[in-house]
Amino acid sequence: MKRRTLIKGGLAGLATLYTARSFAHLQSARLPSIKEEPFLPTWDSLAQYRVPDWFRDAKFGVWAHWGPQCQPERGDWYARGMYQEGSDQYQYHCEKYGHPSKFGFKDVINEWKAERWDPEYLVGLYKKAGARYFMALANHHDNLDLFDSKHQRWNSINLGPKKDLMAGWAKAAKRQGLPLGVSVHSAHAWRWYETAQRSDTKGPMAGVPYDGQMTAKHGDGTWWQGYDPQELYAQNHPLSKDSLNDHAIHGQWNWGNGVYPPSKAYCDNFYDRTLDLIEKYDPELVYFDDTVLPLWPVSDAGLRIAAHLYNKSIRKNGKLSAVVCGKILDAQQRKCMVWDIERGQSNAIEPLPWQTDTCLGQWHYDRRVYDNNHYKSAKTVIHTLVDIISKNGNLMLNVPLRGDGSIDDKELAIVEGIGKWIAINGEGVYGTRPWKVFGEGPAIESVAPLSAQGFNEGKGKPFGPADIRFVVKGKTLYATLLGWPSDNTALVKTLKAGAHGKVEKVSLLGHGKKLNFTQTADGLKVSLPEQPSGDIAFILKLEGSFV
Repeated sequence: MKRRTLIKGGLAGLATLYTARSFAHLQSARLPSIKEEPFLPTWDSLAQYRVPDWFRDAKFGVWAHWGPQCQPERGDWYARGMYQEGSDQYQYHCEKYGHPSKFGFKDVINEWKAERWDPEYLVGLYKKAGARYFMALANHHDNLDLFDSKHQRWNSINLGPKKDLMAGWAKAAKRQGLPLGVSVHSAHAWRWYETAQRSDTKGPMAGVPYDGQMTAKHGDGTWWQGYDPQELYAQNHPLSKDSLNDHAIHGQWNWGNGVYPPSKAYCDNFYDRTLDLIEKYDPELVYFDDTVLPLWPVSDAGLRIAAHLYNKSIRKNGKLSAVVCGKILDAQQRKCMVWDIERGQSNAIEPLPWQTDTCLGQWHYDRRVYDNNHYKSAKTVIHTLVDIISKNGNLMLNVPLRGDGSIDDKELAIVEGIGKWIAINGEGVYGTRPWKVFGEGPAIESVAPLSAQGFNEGKGKPFGPADIRFVVKGKTLYATLLGWPSDNTALVKTLKAGAHGKVEKVSLLGHGKKLNFTQTADGLKVSLPEQPSGDIAFILKLEGSFV
């Protein structure tokens, strides 16, 4: 009863506080010096942003979405799900580790040693697979910093692996010549970890609190003596509205709909940690798993971080080469950063560059995906990539690592399959730009609309031989067939005579010889070789004059 009273009174009071005071008043003491800096922490100023060519040319990146939640090998959001009574992850946790009142997520962190992690091997593998940039997880909603953090004692140097994981990734990326990205998710720990404040409602442990409300004093004589769990769980606050509904968080991701407002100290700490990350490891891309920017609109921390990163990039390089990714952006916000779509893609050519992030399996490693052969195939990944680049986008692919830091054999085969295709067809991928038409074929008629962050992946009709995607590089047009025609004849209807110019030469990447073709009122008809090279996708290189 006492907690509910706090929610009703405290939520209204704090909501009034955040709306009544300007951000300048709340944060003025923490603003960096911005004298003569080209970017200010305002939407109007950030709208000067232009996406750097390196990102537009790269097209394909690989992401190591790897942290302590991979240790149980039971899938994504484990550090939240293990506190949801009766859920699969709760039951698994109780069987494997014990009840969450006695063995919480802080204890999972202690179990995580990353003993087989080899960043040099992995980043080299990703580059060989065709990645032109690499991104590593800096922290997740579980709030553990995976770097040498000055502002979060719960980090991978002090606990768990006792290694500076980001330093290892950064060194490997530099050695391979790949731009480094960092993904930052910890802004949501405040709301996301509220399940750790619960207790069982039935059974022998009913009413016994989980460890989400523990403090430093409870650690005397334990492995975590001297550490305050509240610095990890951030749960010294009343529950948000409808917190006991496990699905309510999805409607509160934008810090609305009854979220108990995060404190200024919490927002400041997030800002300090993120700037520390940027200064130490000098990433060229920062990905935020947030609606728009972290903590927006209850704090301007995200705006200040973006402005800092852009200004730092200009000071270092003489030009802006940095990228910030955010989700669910309006038209104005898309001018300020790169729009990221989670597990989905746009259905049209976007006027500004964007990115899809998706995964071979679960975001965090799930052994069941391996056991049941539920990974995406190399063919699915390549089809997704080809569709995305035709619409002015990039693909960021997560290859889940096991808790110990190793890649499993099935994932390895998929990654190698992607690399074999790109080694032959990269000319029609890297450095390309969308054409006036992104494609043709029956799959276009069955596309699914975006939902929230994205989530339209795999909901349309599968691609086939009649589905074709276009990109252009200079005066060369590339048409990718997403299947091999049964009669060894490709028909590109978009390029019918008199429609978009005259085709003068046709070749197939990886084949080397000129192909016979005719351009009629029905389209461009191309005679293909008798045997396809592989079964994934096939790029026609078209030379001529295109309008």
